[in-house]
Amino acid sequence: MEDYFDRGWTDGLPIVPPSQDRVREFLDAAHRSPSDVIGAEPTKGRVITAEKVAVNAVMAGCRPEYFPVVATAVEAMCEPEFNLHAITASTMGAAVLMVVGGPVVSEIGINSGVSVFGPGHRANATIGRAIRLVIINATGSSSGEIDKATLGHPGKYTWCMAEDTNVSPWEPLHVERGLSENESAVTIFAALSGIQVANHESESPRDILSSFRDGMFAIGARHGELNIVLCPEHIGHFRAAGWTKNQVKQTLFELAQRTEAEWRAEGQVLPESDDSSQMISTASKPENINVLVAGGAAGAFSSIIPLWTAGNGTRSVTKRIKF
Repeated sequence: MEDYFDRGWTDGLPIVPPSQDRVREFLDAAHRSPSDVIGAEPTKGRVITAEKVAVNAVMAGCRPEYFPVVATAVEAMCEPEFNLHAITASTMGAAVLMVVGGPVVSEIGINSGVSVFGPGHRANATIGRAIRLVIINATGSSSGEIDKATLGHPGKYTWCMAEDTNVSPWEPLHVERGLSENESAVTIFAALSGIQVANHESESPRDILSSFRDGMFAIGARHGELNIVLCPEHIGHFRAAGWTKNQVKQTLFELAQRTEAEWRAEGQVLPESDDSSQMISTASKPENINVLVAGGAAGAFSSIIPLWTAGNGTRSVTKRIKF
């Protein structure tokens, strides 16, 4: 065990030794050959094989049935638009946030409820951790070497969640992106630490969304993409009022506007303009706001999750999970 620490092959926590039998069991679970190419780190050109991914999934503590999710997430991570090298080398400290949808969520027990970003669920904890170990061991991005994050955040250990489709009145993210409800999918984001938003008093959807304004102002202007996670207690009011997901996006876009002059006064860097009175929103357009539903039934706490470089230097990637 100490040898893994000494060689820099861990995230600082103990690992499960990746025996040949364990690795083969994982590969068989996803019908993969050891030499199958899952992807390549776009900048350094490091090829990531199925065997390498399986080794790291074993080390992370995954069960074999989790491996198709891990392998698909690695495929998504290697897409050029995700910008993996820049994300993992940046001082900004982004983590890979995984949002899993479809039947696989209940089949392998991915948590979408109480403490959705917290500990206690093996699938969430180990799938997310496997991705971090792949980044360390298969792409060479270890802390203090390529990874130069100023602060980082706990999501860099593990960050995997599902949407609560039993609570949500809307279609889940992977369906919004063109897949069917019967298909399982994973979406990955280069995500910064979340900002918790509390509102225990309001019942009006617009008043609830007004609580997000200051948090959205704090993350800056003209985001190419950002995530909002609404908790069940808040969602109950949206359902009662008959609101659509597009209404939420449009309202947040409007609420998070201020003049160019006000943005600049807060230190926001913007392109040169002749109109300092023009209104600019946190999001470049309403469609850039992803609305997710998750969390415990008690407590009116939702979240804003900004992305690396305001979502302008990276794009989230959604892929159907292959079994």
